[in-house]
Amino acid sequence: MKKTIQYIFLITLILSGLQAKVLDARYSISYGVFGQLGICDAHLETHGNVYLIEINARTTGIVKRLSGNRQEKYISRGHIEEGMLVSDSFRVRRSHSGKVETKIYEIDHQKQKVTKTTVKKKKGKVYGRSSKILDFYSKDDLLTLYFNLPSKVTLLLPKTYELTAVGAEKQGGKVTVIVPPAKAYPRYEKMLGKGDFSYLTAIVYQKLFESNRGELMLAIGKDGIAQKAVLKDLILYGDLKAVRIK
Repeated sequence: MKKTIQYIFLITLILSGLQAKVLDARYSISYGVFGQLGICDAHLETHGNVYLIEINARTTGIVKRLSGNRQEKYISRGHIEEGMLVSDSFRVRRSHSGKVETKIYEIDHQKQKVTKTTVKKKKGKVYGRSSKILDFYSKDDLLTLYFNLPSKVTLLLPKTYELTAVGAEKQGGKVTVIVPPAKAYPRYEKMLGKGDFSYLTAIVYQKLFESNRGELMLAIGKDGIAQKAVLKDLILYGDLKAVRIK
């Protein structure tokens, strides 16, 4: 249960709509026999050449009690260059059972350097702090990467894309996005449903639940917003699913 909400946001990130100054979406997260696990809200706003993205995930029902009211918040701030979001800072805040861990990534584009600072608190008191420079650099963090996907990926052209993002340092910043060929659509339609969708798979190279490589299958609507997503290959209780409800 500890890692459950940690990866909810990964399922709900495939959003675009940079043309809109404000964009909001809400997803219901469910996991096999457990039913609804939580709610995730995504928000994007732009003002001139600056942007703000926030992803808020929270547990609900019995899972809220079992996880110690686990909540997670992801914030990306930066600027816009030639229609692309460029991250200047990325913040991840996780809390449960009176404990709070905050990871702050500061991106120096001039020096092509990323500094990560981690602060741990318990009942409001700091008990751990560390800082290091990552061994890779990217203009994207995990949030901007997915908002920028329409400019990085051609959804009508079957292809595998190797991308990088700050926040994915466990896999050296690597994120793989696969646009499937038409012959693979029946598998996507079976998992995600039929509709006026574009399908793709995002892979994060770390073990999520009992999934070997974190394979996220997504159905993208014509508005560029993910309508449904499924985390595959779980051993215990079935698939982890996210469905857009707003």
